[in-house]
Amino acid sequence: MNYAKALEFIHSTYKFGSKLGLENIKTLLDTLGNPQKNLKFVHVAGTNGKGSTSSMISHILIEAGYKTGLYTSPFIETFNERMRIDNVYITDEEIGELTETVKEKISWMLEQGYNHPTEFEVVTAIGMLYFAKHKCDVVVLEVGLGGRLDATNAIDQPMVSVITPIDMDHVEYLGDTIEKIAYEKAGIIKKDGITVMHPQVSGAELVIKEVCSVQNNNLIQADFKSLKVLETNLNHLVFEFKGNRYELGLIASYQAQNAAVAIETIEALKIYHGFDVSHESLVEGLRKTTWLARMEVVSREPLIIIDGAHNLHGIKGLATSLKPLKEQYHVIGVMGVLSDKDVEAMLHEISPYLDEVITTAPDNPRALHAKELSSRIGSVPVIGTFENIEEAVDFGMEQMKLSEKKSLIVVFGSLYMVGSARMRIMSLKQ
Repeated sequence: MNYAKALEFIHSTYKFGSKLGLENIKTLLDTLGNPQKNLKFVHVAGTNGKGSTSSMISHILIEAGYKTGLYTSPFIETFNERMRIDNVYITDEEIGELTETVKEKISWMLEQGYNHPTEFEVVTAIGMLYFAKHKCDVVVLEVGLGGRLDATNAIDQPMVSVITPIDMDHVEYLGDTIEKIAYEKAGIIKKDGITVMHPQVSGAELVIKEVCSVQNNNLIQADFKSLKVLETNLNHLVFEFKGNRYELGLIASYQAQNAAVAIETIEALKIYHGFDVSHESLVEGLRKTTWLARMEVVSREPLIIIDGAHNLHGIKGLATSLKPLKEQYHVIGVMGVLSDKDVEAMLHEISPYLDEVITTAPDNPRALHAKELSSRIGSVPVIGTFENIEEAVDFGMEQMKLSEKKSLIVVFGSLYMVGSARMRIMSLKQ
């Protein structure tokens, strides 16, 4: 099977929905010989910061000499981003080869009367085959949705379970209170394990502590009292944690908190699992960490930043990062959101840091139409409305050329949008 046919098959399974539950994925993995049982995992769940934290952990382990797999979702520009080893994406050829193997096993499952696996279950199975084939020393595994019933939770005991910030999101699947959502996220915590936690709002924190107690886990909470951001600009972020100084290529101020969680995770691997990670590897791994579409400066002339903030917690982080920039620049926002998000609350948080807005729509069936978003904006002037993301970006760049003000564009609101925006900006720069 070639790459195009593989992606066609994978995406065709979208119609089977997003069904939470482990029976199907466990059956599929069993037919594949349970490749996940030959791997060791750091399992990462949460609402925001999962990808950035996972990338930091991965970069540090790579720097320390471990063959490290990284499994994340969704992708920004290319499907291959979703699984990589030592920060090198899976090849088109391997996607074709492994997808064909998985497809054959699915055919057998259907003959036996099992349900067809969902798209995420198919991709997770491909990832497990890929990491096992290459005999990774460790895989940093990001949860897709929730935790307890997410396909990634088909693994046995991870070396460390990591919980990043939890907020209200995907309530139709995970529950309508922070406690219910926290319970689902905490489902990755297995008996007699180690859990590292980002500080949480009180309701979520109580749930995680209770689950850790029931599951007899050693809970390590990142201590933000010893965390201090020393410098942040458009080039890097410098912070101090537990008396040590670190530098990040990721510039959003909240990334220092994600880095503290990553550092605690590495310490847990060292203490409880004998990993050999020097302080130099830790420092260098964080310095080299990259992650697409998280306060990413994609162009300096003109100045354009893209950020995948797509829910209230993410928008609050973006607002904090924009605050110092608003004092220096005329900020033009290019915004698109999904209709099931808390749009009014997101706009309330971000509006003070925008001078003008261009509305657009993510390429997703759940997208809020650009015109509808424009009608909700409120006090910030809407200077353009485009359903097409590329047209919105082009218009924003034209406005920057015409403006006599020192301006920047920030593209945000949905991970389903920023990838298209990023590719458009890159193509115009060539």
